[in-house]
Amino acid sequence: MMPTLPRSHGGRKAAFRTLAATTMFPVALLMKHRMIFVVLAAALALAHPCSAGETWKAGIAKAVITPEKPVWLAGYGSKRAPEGKLHDIWMKALALEDAAGRRAVLVTTDFQGIPKAMCDRTCEKLRQRFGLARDQIILAFAHNHCGPRLTDDLVDYYPVDAEQVALVDEYTALMETRIVEVVGAALANLSPASLRTGEGRATFAVNRRNNREAEVADLLAKGIALKGPVDHAVPVLTVTGADGRLLALLFGYACHPTTLSFTQWCGDYPGFAQLALEKGHPGAAAMFVNTCGGDQNPLPRRRVELCERYGNMLAEGVEAALQKPMTPVSPRLRTAFEFVELPYEKVVTREELQSEMANKNAIRARWAARMLKKLDAGEKFAASYPYPLHAWRLGGEMLFIGMGGEAVVDYALRFKKEFGPGTWVCGYADDLVAYIPSRRVWEEGGYEGGSFLYEYGRPAFRWAGDVEERIVEGVRRLVKKTKENP
Repeated sequence: MMPTLPRSHGGRKAAFRTLAATTMFPVALLMKHRMIFVVLAAALALAHPCSAGETWKAGIAKAVITPEKPVWLAGYGSKRAPEGKLHDIWMKALALEDAAGRRAVLVTTDFQGIPKAMCDRTCEKLRQRFGLARDQIILAFAHNHCGPRLTDDLVDYYPVDAEQVALVDEYTALMETRIVEVVGAALANLSPASLRTGEGRATFAVNRRNNREAEVADLLAKGIALKGPVDHAVPVLTVTGADGRLLALLFGYACHPTTLSFTQWCGDYPGFAQLALEKGHPGAAAMFVNTCGGDQNPLPRRRVELCERYGNMLAEGVEAALQKPMTPVSPRLRTAFEFVELPYEKVVTREELQSEMANKNAIRARWAARMLKKLDAGEKFAASYPYPLHAWRLGGEMLFIGMGGEAVVDYALRFKKEFGPGTWVCGYADDLVAYIPSRRVWEEGGYEGGSFLYEYGRPAFRWAGDVEERIVEGVRRLVKKTKENP
């Protein structure tokens, strides 16, 4: 059996002398071939990267976020006053601590979007309260269109009055406090745990840029293949306590939660998936992340029975992953974060805004009026936007990439190909921002790649054409930072 070699140079020399004294090998021969032993020992360390007793610690907490007051539902650009609920909506926190005491916290929510200002304020509170740096926190949102509005999120989207603004501000402040409370509870619950990762599959997401909604049901009935890139993978991470009890199921899928467009609170298909998984695994928290579904829709849609069906299909994809051998995740954590500046193609001018005031598109006209007030107050528009990017490396088995905004599916497909098995690419993290097109989608134009930044309150109509290149360079920098020393 290969002996265990000390890490220090001096310690290795002493070990070789001891080995020589207790074997038939002469010292000279052993020292001559010392590098062979070092290489073999390194190989064994890679095969068995955790020493006895090394383990993860994990903590889980969750809270209901269903509004108790008539905050409007987010999305779709119209007044959507709530009319009851199908089921509650949630925020859930997963806190992780590796064998060296390094920590990270992922918060998943059933919000439509978290605006930058809310994320910044909340992360600062988490830093002050728990000492968590920005690279240690990801605030993910499902992009659920049956969730509530938040302050500064799509501010020109809704024809709101002063009463509604006050309700949204009050609710947003409450949610910031609740995130801090849930993170605190998850950290307080840290206890020994094991992590495993695997992958299932679900097939209801459709590339909405390449398939007309009205035709999809007929095409599927006829067995005609749909067009456009999709990502039907369902990545799964299990968190199991030292007693063997399943604590959490983290899973993802690349698709808009827009099956429903009515005015009842619910989590859309991710909500139904989480309910199904928690029913099947009592005591476990099911947590959803949207893995680059910016150009993906659940089709056909618009009916509750379809929404529940898609949720069950997603839950079945998770269950299928659990039935296969899953990969243990070593208890080593590295985190990295940065803002990448994404330039606009052209910053809007006062003259253009004045012209837009008469636009028949109400959202566009409201945006122009608000932008003009900013100029009148002396504000100068920035030529770029600070775009949030995360990279978390869990052991050598899992790489979690977090991207702000509504990233199209091309990013997930590209990064998984580049960085290999075990790579998760999560959009909708930290900041709703806007649609984030790949170069392909930018060149094609259309809703996700064209002149629609005004809907998100940006002082421009369109991103510059090098957005994908800048994001890819940023992700590569972060991934490099998370790589462990050989």
